[in-house]
Amino acid sequence: MLNQKIRLLHELVAHRALSHPDALALLHKDDTLTFSQLQSRVESVASGLVALGLNPDDRVAIYLPKQFETVIGFFAAAAAGGVSVPVNPMLKPQQVGHILRDCNVRVLITSAQRLKQLESVIQGCPDLEAIILTTERKPDAPELATRLLGWDDVQGDGSAACHERIDVDMAAILYTSGSTGSPKGVVLSHANMVAAAESSAEFLRLSQADRLLAVLPLSFDYGLSQLTTAYFVGASVVLMDFLLAKEVVAAVARYSITGISAVPPIWNQLAILDWPPEAVASMRYLTTSGGAAQRSTLLRLKEALPSTGIYQMYGLTEAFRSSYLPPEEFDRRPGSVGKALPNVELMVVRPDGSRCDPDEPGELVHRGSLVAMGYWNDPQRTAQRFREAPGQPQGIPLREMAVWSGDQMRMDAEGYLYFESRQDEMIKTSGYRVSPTEVEEVVFASGLVTEAVAVGVTHPELGQAIVLLVETGADADVEVAAILKYCQKELPSFMVPAHIEIAADLPRNPNGKIDRPNLRARYSDFFTRESSQ
Repeated sequence: MLNQKIRLLHELVAHRALSHPDALALLHKDDTLTFSQLQSRVESVASGLVALGLNPDDRVAIYLPKQFETVIGFFAAAAAGGVSVPVNPMLKPQQVGHILRDCNVRVLITSAQRLKQLESVIQGCPDLEAIILTTERKPDAPELATRLLGWDDVQGDGSAACHERIDVDMAAILYTSGSTGSPKGVVLSHANMVAAAESSAEFLRLSQADRLLAVLPLSFDYGLSQLTTAYFVGASVVLMDFLLAKEVVAAVARYSITGISAVPPIWNQLAILDWPPEAVASMRYLTTSGGAAQRSTLLRLKEALPSTGIYQMYGLTEAFRSSYLPPEEFDRRPGSVGKALPNVELMVVRPDGSRCDPDEPGELVHRGSLVAMGYWNDPQRTAQRFREAPGQPQGIPLREMAVWSGDQMRMDAEGYLYFESRQDEMIKTSGYRVSPTEVEEVVFASGLVTEAVAVGVTHPELGQAIVLLVETGADADVEVAAILKYCQKELPSFMVPAHIEIAADLPRNPNGKIDRPNLRARYSDFFTRESSQ
């Protein structure tokens, strides 16, 4: 293993356990795991999963906050020959139930507290055969048809041999929202994830001396990338969930953090804080992605952290990561999301697939080894987003597939990209992609409204915020507060509308459909006006 190339996701841990067994791999609060200790636990749980009857390609969902078991479960599922499905811990039962059903989850790893919250949806998941709780022994729990196990029940002795995998096999499914319908599962192979880790480690110049602070959800491709990229070179990762931005700064100083990746709303909060000298001294780089970062925020960060390299990035879950702007280009190319990652080609094309001229807007197309395997069990939406890469020689019988992003960009003569607009209706808020249809369906289920439309509107802190317009019927006596309360109960916080308005008559186009462009234009400066008053 020491001289072998890393090909499979779980080898990111196994390889470092052999080369640097005593190096720190994972830190959480006051607890630590070396690579050797992490690998031992991954092997044990992987063996336990196989002993439970996990078959090749069976899905293992992990619905937990950032803790050791989250990471162990993620790598153990892959090591066993299964497929990891990290579930955002902020999601509510309705969204979790959709994921469990949609990708036919066989095993769920969660906590007793979270299981109690899922009581209403578990019975509707016929493929779910086992639930593993992160306690030493099985606690008292509601009566379930599904097999219920404690964490110690799944610690295998190594007697159950794990299923053999190759790099083109599935490794993980990450759920992301699109412009319509429920969240869809992006299928990533072992090769996708290892290639992304290698490419990111290269341009970030990571080494074993680095220590990264994981503040983003591990269900988010950008957050998960911190883990895989660090382990490609043997760096360590600190797991952190936080309520206040000042806790992040304190953690940087406490753990001597060298790198953080975060979305613009988090950087907006961090930029206005005082960074202690020890935090300033340790920070080697930071990255921002998941929406456009405000130039004023980045300039504040540059002033607060003068020795820290700032990488602006752009990525798609369907291709993990796509572009980066090197820190040395920060001043020369304001507003750019950079150029293609190593071993990635990015093209800006016209509707017919021909390449745009320099600075001509067009759709961004991503090709290379990071392109995912499509959307789980959804050939129709896969065919819309994953299409033939432009410019292939006609003599190739099996055509290479690329990700057609749906994002309008322009590329300058030197290959640097600038974001223009989005082609679809998808809302990008706080670094999350939110389907307006998903919000609308939840609001409809309340029984409080007769019509609802959600649109994304520019927001100075969130990138975009969700504006919800509803009709309640002529005889209804419904207040905005009641709708907001229902949204807060049924939706994760990042999907709760920032503004709700009861409308007498929503605008419609000649086909009778809600005129979304009209509404977006009408509210385009709503939050700007609000902040100036």
